[in-house]
Amino acid sequence: MNYVEHLVLFLISLLANLFSAFSGGGAGLIQLPALIFLGLPFAVALATHKVASVALGIGATLRHLRERSLDARFAAVMLVAGVPGVVVGAHLIIDVPGRAAEVALGLLTAGLGVYSVFRPRLGQQVTASHRDTRGLLTGAGVLFGIGILNGSLTSGTGLFVTLWLVRWFGLDYRRAVAYTLILVGLFWNGAGALTLGLLSEIRWSWLPALLLGSLLGGYAGAHLAIRQGNRWIKRGYELITLLVGAALIVG
Repeated sequence: MNYVEHLVLFLISLLANLFSAFSGGGAGLIQLPALIFLGLPFAVALATHKVASVALGIGATLRHLRERSLDARFAAVMLVAGVPGVVVGAHLIIDVPGRAAEVALGLLTAGLGVYSVFRPRLGQQVTASHRDTRGLLTGAGVLFGIGILNGSLTSGTGLFVTLWLVRWFGLDYRRAVAYTLILVGLFWNGAGALTLGLLSEIRWSWLPALLLGSLLGGYAGAHLAIRQGNRWIKRGYELITLLVGAALIVG
């Protein structure tokens, strides 16, 4: 790739990850199709995107950890439940055609946005719920399922985690986005990148521009989310879910 193409990659990554860090997911809406459009086969584009997405988690983590709003036990539940699902999903995507699943995922993703639109007070304040053993196990089971989607179809699955944390565990949007970006962006995507890297191929020469854009976009998006608060994060979440859903359906 020449310098202009690397600049284009950087700008695409910066924009995609800024929106993702602000709304709690959706970087794959822009970044993954762009990699395919620029000539990478799907499996290679997916593995390369996963590696770049880890930088999103690093950038967002650097900003969110300054707020000290994460609970270690709750974060451990997300890791134990989600990482095995990501590994399972990464193995599945290598051999399974994904078009029908993408359409179904698109419909469900758009449905998340519609649901949030019609619940105006959703995620505007913390109302802790389902923190007993049964509630944690149920929540962990759903996170495992989302992890499988994250490891396979990748586009927009962070949005599923964000809404599940809001709806089931009673987090507000700001805290839910923080958990999603740190745990999904850094650890889930790291597990997916490692698994896909072993099973497929990573285009290493494209990564410097993607990593830099992801790192800066993740930090900037997390900063905007913290500054703007729950109302604007909710609006950003709804916009991104509807766009991701439409993109997956249209293909």
